[in-house]
Amino acid sequence: MSAPTQAVAGAGSAEPSSFPFISVVVPVRNEAAFIRQTLEQLLGQRYDPDRFEVLVVDGESTDATPAIVRAMQADHPNLKFYSNPRRFSSAARNVGVKHARGEVLVVVDGHCDLDNVDYLRDVAEAFRLSGADCLGRPQPQEVESNSWLQRAIAAARSSWLGHHPASFIYSSTEQFVPPQSVAVAYRRSVFETVGLFDERFDACEDYEFNHRVDRAGLRCFFTPRIRVRYCPRPSLHGLFRQMARYGRGRVRLLRKHPETFSLSSMIPALFMLGLTVGAVGSWFSPALAVAFAAVLVLYAGVVAGVSLCIALRHRQGRLLPLLPLVFLAVHLGCGWGVLRESLSVRRGNRKVASSSSSPQPVATGN
Repeated sequence: MSAPTQAVAGAGSAEPSSFPFISVVVPVRNEAAFIRQTLEQLLGQRYDPDRFEVLVVDGESTDATPAIVRAMQADHPNLKFYSNPRRFSSAARNVGVKHARGEVLVVVDGHCDLDNVDYLRDVAEAFRLSGADCLGRPQPQEVESNSWLQRAIAAARSSWLGHHPASFIYSSTEQFVPPQSVAVAYRRSVFETVGLFDERFDACEDYEFNHRVDRAGLRCFFTPRIRVRYCPRPSLHGLFRQMARYGRGRVRLLRKHPETFSLSSMIPALFMLGLTVGAVGSWFSPALAVAFAAVLVLYAGVVAGVSLCIALRHRQGRLLPLLPLVFLAVHLGCGWGVLRESLSVRRGNRKVASSSSSPQPVATGN
């Protein structure tokens, strides 16, 4: 165990008066089903209410999300509500950064579960004891209220076949890591150094921002003590759309930062392209038809084998028929997103939302 890991494991020694002021930025859009629980868990933290604030930034929700937040404001003076007319999460994060008063800023989505009443204390202690510029956390998707399909999605996404192999998002080891896939909490000085989130991104905006953090030589400390649990999409269609957005975001990231290219991130697109070409080519070539069938059998075998291992490990046989469908939605969704964005006309008329200076708070009516 490294020195920073030992220190963070012994968190709790600092005096409350020495804790930094923390701003929690919560980007939301149509999160009425989850937002009350998430906010109750944040506002119920064992952390001086005068030393933290929760900033909900709403992307023009059409459900009861704004009404729920405004009703809760009556009992919580440190709960703020702001509008995000651009709707993108990247824009919401920037609204939060501009209005935040904290020395430390933490991003928490509106559809997650914080099962730790000392979450903010652990964030403060991890910064203090590691000396890092930003913190990363695990983000598993095992939520108690999950349906069987959501349990299958959570299990599949945490497997080697369901997420990018370079990601630490399902790790459980405290260590310094590259920030790209995991950084969610930042010292204010990080924004002074690298600017804001790029509002051209409606997915992978965190990865793009964290890539700039890494390129600036800033350090990220990963700790399971600030883990949050995310609620998976409730349907295969929703999962497909989510993965397609990720795929599109990866291509936009590659256009802006060519050095982020990795073959592993392109495999779903190559797989989908191979399915299309193979299906068409099989009509014209018996040899290609045999090769195409062999690839399909190989893929089906790998998916079936991984699905069986997951079901046995979790001791939940009901997951077995769902897991292959989940893997297919993940792979096809990501592949479709990459191909769609790769073939689209590059849009260069949106202004990159970045600044080398410290973002200043903007007065609004709460």
